Amino acid sequence: MNVSDAVAARSSIRRFLPTPVDDQLVRHLLEAASRAPSGGNLQPWRIAVITGETMPSFLEHVRSAPRQAEPEYDIYPPKLKSPYRDSRFKVGEDMYALLDIARDDKAGRLQNLARNFEFFGAPTGFFCLVDRVMGAPQWSDLGMFLQTFMLLATEAGLDTCPQEAWAMQSDAVRSFVGAPDDLMLFCGMAIGHRDSAEPVNTLVSDREPLENWAWFL
Repeated sequence: MNVSDAVAARSSIRRFLPTPVDDQLVRHLLEAASRAPSGGNLQPWRIAVITGETMPSFLEHVRSAPRQAEPEYDIYPPKLKSPYRDSRFKVGEDMYALLDIARDDKAGRLQNLARNFEFFGAPTGFFCLVDRVMGAPQWSDLGMFLQTFMLLATEAGLDTCPQEAWAMQSDAVRSFVGAPDDLMLFCGMAIGHRDSAEPVNTLVSDREPLENWAWFL
């Protein structure tokens, strides 16, 4: 699979099969993804892997943990303007339509949100943490690392879903993985094999046309 095919094939999967994922394959993909660029070669990513063996106890830990009042950081800007707000609204409506959850079905939407904290049924996952001294440039390095991992996983026949929603459960995550106080949780990553029978996994999010966000001088 070439890079273009991997970019086209990758999507965020929200229902996984219980098919196990080989820990050694995840290790290999993480090591390969560490070739992602980082300013000054800081390599700011810190990764805690939840293996198939550990997943049941981790999920029980999360279920029993008290809910946080606030996420550890603003997942979206508090005053999101158009066109960014419009794009977020549309992908949400498209996803809920595939899930057959009506806009006024608050219980259904909350139940679906809770599936984030089960890795959408994925048998393996990891958490990406970053030292609190790092700034916005290093957070962009995290994005490059995560994208590299996802493309390599696609090449290896795996599916993924990056999950910033875990910022709403950062206390529970950090206590389970033994993260020191100087590490902040950025996101989770669900890893497994998609359930092709689930309509939500057919979601293809829109992209703005090039002329809306690029200009040539």
